[in-house]
Amino acid sequence: MWTQIVGKIRLSQAPLVNHWWQVTFYVSPRGLTTSAIPHAAGSFDIEFDFIDHTLHIRSSDGRTRQVALEPKPVAAFYAETIGAMGELGVPVQIQARPNEVDPAIPFAEDHEHRSYDAAAATVFWQQLVAADRVMHEFRSRFIGKVSPVHFFWGAMDLACTRFSGRAAPQHPGGAPNCGDWVMVEGYSHELSSCGFWPGGGAEGAFYAYAYPEPDGFADYRVGPREAFYSRDHRQFLLPYEAVRTAEAPEQALLEFFDTTYEAAAELGHWDRSALEADPGRWNHERRIHNPSEVRP
Repeated sequence: MWTQIVGKIRLSQAPLVNHWWQVTFYVSPRGLTTSAIPHAAGSFDIEFDFIDHTLHIRSSDGRTRQVALEPKPVAAFYAETIGAMGELGVPVQIQARPNEVDPAIPFAEDHEHRSYDAAAATVFWQQLVAADRVMHEFRSRFIGKVSPVHFFWGAMDLACTRFSGRAAPQHPGGAPNCGDWVMVEGYSHELSSCGFWPGGGAEGAFYAYAYPEPDGFADYRVGPREAFYSRDHRQFLLPYEAVRTAEAPEQALLEFFDTTYEAAAELGHWDRSALEADPGRWNHERRIHNPSEVRP
């Protein structure tokens, strides 16, 4: 609920970017950050610090405010955060109830949800740090339209999405307490998406799906061997613990991302030669010479 409040602050200030990319967070060296958000008098950012367990709000005029991340009702966090924004001269108005959950208790009335497990929050962030590194490697292999590696606070997932360049059939929507038009914007173009989600397994799971899902997608052979297609979620899943305990965890995860993307691209007839590239294509021009070999 706290990430929804902060995410909606970013949503209220930033202009629309395709597929709602302007609302997301990014993994930082201390937690999750909004990055710089513009407003009339400058800019500000908000960061969840999962080391010191503090919400940092920083303005481009040098002023800062902090909100403690500790057990407290959602209503208290909401009041403190909105109050801090006002103190910084950036009053905000948001749709003050959560999306993609049911029931959707208005933030100011939510005294039911009041827990904060600092150790669990830190472990989740450390999972995101590990996933973020591999997902950036995966992203670098694509020169077509591709999203940043970013965190969607509605579903609490870290995602990276590749696009074929073609429009997609209109999405039917259906997310709880979220207008269908939101999903129509998010899925306006044919895509292959992957990421990490805290559900789907005892320690969370990596996922991959295609929209629209091409014929044969669910039966495509993907790796590593622990990966499987979930009929309930309509996506491939790979338990986090399977990657964590693998002999070469990063290679196992890249295999999952690569093969599930291949399932979408091959079966969906993407123009792969125009969309993919070797991230090391300029390495021969970037060689770092031994200083001892340099002559005046």
